[in-house]
Amino acid sequence: MANKSTDLPILTGAQALVASLERCGVEVAFGIPGGAILPAYDPLYDSSIRHILVRHEQGAGHAAEGYAMATGRVGVCIATSGPGATNLVTPIADAYLDSVPIVAITGQVNSTNIGTDAFQEADIRGITMPITKHNFLVKRTEDIPESIKAAFHIASTGRPGPVLVDVAKDALTGSAPFDFEDELVLPGYKPTSQPHGRQIKESARVICRAKRPVLYIGGGVIKARAWQELADLVELTGIPVVTTLMARGALPDTHPLNMGMPGMHGAVSAVGALQKSDLLIAVGTRFDDRVTGRLDSFAPEAKVIHADIDPAEIGKNRVVDVPVVGDAKAFLGGLVESLRHEQVPEYTEWTQYLGGLKERYPLGWSEPHDDRLSPQHVIQRIGQIAGPDAIYVTGVGQHQMWAAHFLPFARPAKWLTSGGAGTMGYCVPAAMGAKVGAPDQVVWGIDGDGCFQMTNQELTTCVLNNIPIKIAVINNGALGMVRQWQTLFYDERYSSTDLDTHLVPNFPKLAEAMGCVGLRATRPEEIDEVINQAMAINDRPVVVEFVCHKDAMVWPMVAAGTSNDDIKIARDMAPEWEDEIL
Repeated sequence: MANKSTDLPILTGAQALVASLERCGVEVAFGIPGGAILPAYDPLYDSSIRHILVRHEQGAGHAAEGYAMATGRVGVCIATSGPGATNLVTPIADAYLDSVPIVAITGQVNSTNIGTDAFQEADIRGITMPITKHNFLVKRTEDIPESIKAAFHIASTGRPGPVLVDVAKDALTGSAPFDFEDELVLPGYKPTSQPHGRQIKESARVICRAKRPVLYIGGGVIKARAWQELADLVELTGIPVVTTLMARGALPDTHPLNMGMPGMHGAVSAVGALQKSDLLIAVGTRFDDRVTGRLDSFAPEAKVIHADIDPAEIGKNRVVDVPVVGDAKAFLGGLVESLRHEQVPEYTEWTQYLGGLKERYPLGWSEPHDDRLSPQHVIQRIGQIAGPDAIYVTGVGQHQMWAAHFLPFARPAKWLTSGGAGTMGYCVPAAMGAKVGAPDQVVWGIDGDGCFQMTNQELTTCVLNNIPIKIAVINNGALGMVRQWQTLFYDERYSSTDLDTHLVPNFPKLAEAMGCVGLRATRPEEIDEVINQAMAINDRPVVVEFVCHKDAMVWPMVAAGTSNDDIKIARDMAPEWEDEIL
């Protein structure tokens, strides 16, 4: 019998790496070459893979995230050793906390030099151990195909997340038989996708005994593409729903049973739904502190059904009465089928109470007292003009919260934001990646003047690669969310939060210097005009600066470390001021 290895093509490690990426279906990669990874860039030159040369490795990582979020596929970023690899740490951590499937490929110094503090050496495997699902250090050429195949499998199955493959330079330059067909053997990695039928039936039984149930829906429902099953469950049962920051759009905001977003800056109706419930049906969510507030006061009367594909999340922060390990789509679908055979009670009194909260404390804003723009109005008009089919990407801060409240969430998987890590600088490169993944869709990035100045260099990448995104810069001249805290909790002592962006930079000119179209609105009557101008330009990126007043605040608000019961709204937005809202 012939030796299998003699029938295999002999490839360099670099060729094997690129061939493995092609076999995994990779169409796009974002990266920057450097010494240790340079051998891989030679076969990449002839590959079918489109490589997008970014301006900073952090941009490559966030672009890979944006691509993954927009397509549902694994995003890929590439960097060299040392500082190239460490510049990927922030987007890797971001992807880890938000369960985004990316594979980060980094070059490493020669295997014989590892541990000697060689030029541009960094232990990126050790650095990223806590923020990856798994990572590999590949020292042998023959191990490259299996490592790449395993990385994509791990990143995309179970709870999605980032995987890093660090490849020594001599593994890239060496040669070995290329074998991509071997069966993947990953002892101990067996994610559970199908929930246990007995737990689904028990969930149905507990639901039928509840009087004030609420569906607490997290980003896992979006990842599992389980929005139809969610809609079916709501239609069948009439149970009200809250959607976390990462789940916006899972159920349309126009649905009468959608109480909105819960949490530190959540709607009163959503926070009230959780606090006053007697049963939380938590699906694809992790009881994050931004949602729960002070944990010991969170939903004090509620039993908990917690369904999640990651067993480590169940019971981590809150004691669970019915634990369900499995895919959100399978759980919700199974629950619908199980409840069809049960007598589901009516929750009229409960939904009327929540509807009353929603009516009494609607989301809104106060108009500014000066001539500056209202940022909430700007964001609302972007959403109304661009419509629910556009993809919306945000940075982090006040504009992120306003976007979560005032954009038109009528479609799922149209919302990209940094939730768990809260990464400033996420918007521009993530919007770039989303547009690459969905070139026929309108992509609007809504960014702050602070966030925008962290990663706006990727607009140059967009110009040179024909990626016509649209970026709205909400310029309030400050690090707005930090300033809001200083206003409320630090006696208006504004230490190091004034950005002076009314002086420099000139954002439209900065945009034009990078090859984009730069626009600006300073008066309310200009808002629609510049948004419509931006919508009409599709051959290059557009940056629109909106000069807003700096005293706008995000309401409602639950102060950090306090109970959700202490939720506050702006005095001038209350029908009559009440110390106790819930």
